[in-house]
Amino acid sequence: MKVFAICCIIQLVFKEIFKIIKGVLMFNELTKNDIKKMEKEIEERIQLRKVLLEDVKEARAHGDLSENFEYHAAKKEKNRNDGRIRYLQKMIKTATIIEDTSSEDEVGVNKTVTVHYEDDDEDETIKLVTTVRGDALEGLISIESPLGKAILGHKVGDRVLIEVNSSLSYYIVIKEIINTDDSDDQIQPY
Repeated sequence: MKVFAICCIIQLVFKEIFKIIKGVLMFNELTKNDIKKMEKEIEERIQLRKVLLEDVKEARAHGDLSENFEYHAAKKEKNRNDGRIRYLQKMIKTATIIEDTSSEDEVGVNKTVTVHYEDDDEDETIKLVTTVRGDALEGLISIESPLGKAILGHKVGDRVLIEVNSSLSYYIVIKEIINTDDSDDQIQPY
């Protein structure tokens, strides 16, 4: 009995360690179009990097670096650009490529969905997107969010429980599903 208990504890510890590693390594679910948009941004930022390096060199030539605001601002912008390049490269490297395998009448990635919130007696139209395109203020809801996870695969008329956490949940009803694409969606800036 003790061996079984120890094995269970070890299994739980490994699950927690994997969650931590997964969070650090990203493992975002992205579409092929997301990857293309990210690669395009990387190319643009690599070209911008050349300009930013020149700005740093020029500002450095103005003399005393300890009181040279232009130098510090140029260096900060160059570092910000380099950080974004590394971030996008890491996202691409660790991404899981997904496709929308849902049928025409099911909720899936890149589908625009009208939902009815029972508690508020209000309707809202949202679009399910990958995490890198999510923007709740614009109605772009990530498929990895509680709402996104809960409604994936459901159909018009389904009543779905959305569990935000162990003490907060609510019901929605799916009213309409429209097929849309992601060509106009932007990758989130940072």
